[in-house]
Amino acid sequence: MKIRLGYACVPVTITETSSHTVTYTNYKKLGSRANQKLDTVIKSNFEALENILKYNIRNDVTFFRMTSELLPLVNHPSVKYDFFNQYKDNYKNIGNIIKENNLRVDMHPSAYTVLNSVNKEVVDSTINILKIYKKMYQYMGIESKLVLHVGSKSDGKKKSINRFIENFNKLDSDTQKLIVVENDDKSFNIRNVLSLCEKIKVPMVLDYHHFKVNRNNEKIEDYIERIFGTWQSIPKVHFSSPKDKKNKRSHNDYINVDDFISFIEKIKFTKRDFDVMIEAKKKDDALFRLIRELKYKTDYKIEKNTIFL
Repeated sequence: MKIRLGYACVPVTITETSSHTVTYTNYKKLGSRANQKLDTVIKSNFEALENILKYNIRNDVTFFRMTSELLPLVNHPSVKYDFFNQYKDNYKNIGNIIKENNLRVDMHPSAYTVLNSVNKEVVDSTINILKIYKKMYQYMGIESKLVLHVGSKSDGKKKSINRFIENFNKLDSDTQKLIVVENDDKSFNIRNVLSLCEKIKVPMVLDYHHFKVNRNNEKIEDYIERIFGTWQSIPKVHFSSPKDKKNKRSHNDYINVDDFISFIEKIKFTKRDFDVMIEAKKKDDALFRLIRELKYKTDYKIEKNTIFL
């Protein structure tokens, strides 16, 4: 049984970010210089992403969430710009690094990506951005996933889930294959999301923190095999710790090692390999601290930020 750890988007140990942006307000103000500014920022983001991936490789982090903000204004209807062909070498370079080093990467689109919104403009925008991410993966030459929440709860859960299914069916099959769905901390719990994923035949991402703050006496042991069963590839899990007792939904800077060990012990009966995305504010530092604490508190075999049971 092998459990690989990863983190999301921006390391804190090095000063690199691939999420530099340009607001539409500033874009308009720049006039004839707007596209030049956009080009500079996009190239900077590609360079930073390359440096982050190389940093991860040197530190044996082979599971990573890439930013969904690599291309500023890419989905803005008033921005007419070639976000792809002129950067084909940049995409290819990133894709080669990923493939040559057997990295597992994915992306988690922003909160404005709501496939089941009651607002048609939001749905249309969501479908468009999903197609854009698909095109990004194609230019990189990689197969990866996009993590979505079910989204809006307008008109109740049942209608909301039906809207998700209806709009999911509007996606082309290649885009559908990218989608995985995560349980959330307020509306759609593991039973809702697991049922949805089994119905539309997409993988479910278990967010254990969300599960703990949004459940009705369910035990994770009773659901984990079905959740893992939605994956044809290696399942992935999100794990974070609450900021404090008053802010249970917010993420802590680090991971509570005892809670992490408890989780592993509850589900290790599955004997399945899986990957864990550490969702802590201290990012890579939280991952490395967790590994050090596990070495002190357990007899797990740990090699290259991967736990073997």
